[in-house]
Amino acid sequence: MKRYLYPTLFLCLLSVEMTFCQNRTNYLNPSLPLNIRVNNLISQMTTQEKVLQMMNSTPSVPSLHISAYNWWSEALHGVARSGVATVFPQAIGLGATFDPALIKQVGDAISDEARAMYNAAAAEGYHLQYGGLIFWSPNINIFRDPRWGRGQETYGEDPYLTSQMATSFIEGMQGNNPKYLKVGACAKHFAAYSGPEKLRHEFDAKVSMHDLYATYLPAFHAAVNAGVIGVMCAYNAVNGQPCCANTYLLDDVLRKQWGFNGYIVSDCDAVGDIYEGHHFEGDALNAAAVALKRGVNLNCGDTYLNLTDALQKGLITERELDSSLAVLLRIRFRLGMFDPKKDNPYNFIPYSVVNSPQHRALAKRAASESIVLLKNDGVLPLKNDLSKYFVTGPNATSIDALIGNYYGVNNNFVTILEGIANDVARGSQVQYKPGTQLNHANLNLEDWTTGDAHASDVTIVVLGIDGEIEGEEGESIQSATYGDRMNYNLPENQIEFLRKLREHNKKPIIAVITGGSPMNLAPVDSLADAVLLAWYPGEEGGAAVADILFGKESPSGRLPVTFPMSYSQLPPFDDYSMKGRTYRYMTGTPLYPFGFGLSYASFAFSDMKITSSVLKKDQAFQVSARITNKGKYSGEEVAQLYISDKSGREDAPLFALKAFKRVRLQPGESKIVSFQVTPQMMAVINENGGSVIDKGKHEIYISGAVPTQRSEQLGAAKPVSVMCRVE
Repeated sequence: MKRYLYPTLFLCLLSVEMTFCQNRTNYLNPSLPLNIRVNNLISQMTTQEKVLQMMNSTPSVPSLHISAYNWWSEALHGVARSGVATVFPQAIGLGATFDPALIKQVGDAISDEARAMYNAAAAEGYHLQYGGLIFWSPNINIFRDPRWGRGQETYGEDPYLTSQMATSFIEGMQGNNPKYLKVGACAKHFAAYSGPEKLRHEFDAKVSMHDLYATYLPAFHAAVNAGVIGVMCAYNAVNGQPCCANTYLLDDVLRKQWGFNGYIVSDCDAVGDIYEGHHFEGDALNAAAVALKRGVNLNCGDTYLNLTDALQKGLITERELDSSLAVLLRIRFRLGMFDPKKDNPYNFIPYSVVNSPQHRALAKRAASESIVLLKNDGVLPLKNDLSKYFVTGPNATSIDALIGNYYGVNNNFVTILEGIANDVARGSQVQYKPGTQLNHANLNLEDWTTGDAHASDVTIVVLGIDGEIEGEEGESIQSATYGDRMNYNLPENQIEFLRKLREHNKKPIIAVITGGSPMNLAPVDSLADAVLLAWYPGEEGGAAVADILFGKESPSGRLPVTFPMSYSQLPPFDDYSMKGRTYRYMTGTPLYPFGFGLSYASFAFSDMKITSSVLKKDQAFQVSARITNKGKYSGEEVAQLYISDKSGREDAPLFALKAFKRVRLQPGESKIVSFQVTPQMMAVINENGGSVIDKGKHEIYISGAVPTQRSEQLGAAKPVSVMCRVE
């Protein structure tokens, strides 16, 4: 019997070993449920391996088929910091398009390029920072104060507009495959983060529940509803707790109220700020432990190296570590990193999509739709066959004035001078001199520009700011305030230069302004015959500006931010109360109002109708109006629907944007634009952060800008409105 026992025992052990080996590789089986695969992989990892996978720069684990990977990539308006890529207009310019469908196309193009670039780099064995598939974009903070240097990264000051743009961008980026993510988007910075940059590592934003839920949180909620797979917690604290250790924001709101099941990443080194800047914990060990326990899955930085000791000292549990890591690994599985290459269609996006003619055309269209005409005394559009054009100003040939921040590189940037020169007819002259510097007094230079302006049929002066003056902490080399702009004016040398061009000169002067934030353009408005706001318009910016100047396109951009009349209208920068801020709560008269932008067409609203003027709280209804183009040029109007709560609630916004549509009209053409108004659109936020629908009067407007007297004074179409009553 013994001679039969050993072969039987051997076969039994072999069977167990085969089963064990099969179980060890379950995570590589794409037919198994995702959670089984993730848990199978985690069960085979050491504590040190787990911890090292929870920071942005992760090492490889060859025995488990885990490749080295860096989670930190950027794609705010194109794949950034990673090589040649299509550079779209800066986010604030994308916000000015009021065109969510376009933004979805932009996100789709960016993620196609990202996949193609990643595929090429991975084939070479490169796993560098900024070369991955997780992108820490979009920035959906509210641009509450024009002094903030990073406001250019946002879609503007309005929660609804920001929500619409964010949703579209995220959907375009992440794709629509039921199993695989094309790339992963990340909504940042959660929450109530908008300066001052100098204080961001220690600042505590005091925010009322009303402002939190009425202004600072809606876009993040929309992003979660859109399926965003990442949320970045901010540097600052909110109401006493650092955002990356904030139980209320991360657990109560994000996870429990909204049901977010993606990953939470710290802003870079923000976990270190928990003890170094905010002094919320005493050292790195406790900072790492509290961040993990309160929901931060991924540490951008290296403070999480302390998690091994935290586990040994009982500050965290193995279960907490595994649970947090599982969130991260699920995303890497959804990106296809553990599946056969053939299974994931995104692995076959060709490199030819990068900066392709189609993407360049899309960048040009986005730039064209973003440009805002602020003033036009009848000089635009220009003919392209005048005898002589004079182009001047510090930003006429500037690439920095095209790209803003978080930008990619390109081998064919079209500057504004180049765009103009390309569109001028044969036989016409184009001359150029810079005239003045971006931000310095002229050093007793002889005046070579005034004579050229006098001798030309038209002068196009390109002024404004760029990333040297506004940006993120440490980026803007001409900013003494860490990228913020505490001086609301344009550099004085630019204004003096414009005055000199204007003096004794009756020929048209057109000012093209670059920048990513509201600025005091009152002197420019008074001196120039036309003012065109180009933002940071991207690689095709010069071509788009030229198309607007010469009438190939009618300007259709609308301001996503209010331009205050003066610095004195601004509340203190570090005051996070929304009182007196943005068009929703600002009672003063602005220089240029939210939603404003002129066209070569001439639009008029009429015949507003509502299906019922007496409404129940659970009842949706329709409003409509006729839009007519009474001008001689075709163009696009952005029909904007605003609601004003007239019930007497003190903390209700003066006006609130609730819907908008782009409408293209030929000369003499009319169209009916209609909107469905839901009960939730009638709601306001009370002092406890709750959503309520007040009984009483509500006024509903359809207009071409926020419906104020100032908008009409500047040339926006007169709004139409109806009054309704909620029972």
